[in-house]
Amino acid sequence: MNRIREIAPGDLTPEQKDVFEQLVAGRGRILGPYKIWIHSPTVASGMEHIGTFLNKRCTLSPREVEIGILVIAQHWDADYVRQAHIRLGKEVGLTPEQIDAILAGRDPKLADPHERAVHRFAAALVAGAKLADAEFAEIEAALGRDGIAEVLVLIGYYTSVALGMKVHQVPIPPQG
Repeated sequence: MNRIREIAPGDLTPEQKDVFEQLVAGRGRILGPYKIWIHSPTVASGMEHIGTFLNKRCTLSPREVEIGILVIAQHWDADYVRQAHIRLGKEVGLTPEQIDAILAGRDPKLADPHERAVHRFAAALVAGAKLADAEFAEIEAALGRDGIAEVLVLIGYYTSVALGMKVHQVPIPPQG
């Protein structure tokens, strides 16, 4: 049962209405997680800034973003996010074998060193590993401090998305 409680446009508070209009202007509609966050308009607005940054302005490539999201979706056993981002991962050029490996917690054999560092860092974070100084230095050499910050925010943002969609039992999107 989908637990999202949508707010009719006429029932929005003035603050919610401002955020609602901002979301619709930027995305054309309100995506699932924002239907959850709009109940706290300050959260919804802040998450929109972070989400837009991650998807449009960060230094991570679309493939790197999808790699991180797939790691998170699998970690939280978040079916909605997993299915949506399997599709998006394929769209950005991840092979089915790479996606399967990421979801199985195996090395996806990524050729690009930046992509390998994103996967390695995200996988270590969700595993609760404390990175040794040498491992952190290798990841930093590949990603830079900006990349490290962006992977951390990506993990946090998509953890919130994954948990929100899971807790609210949002139906899995159609596969295609």
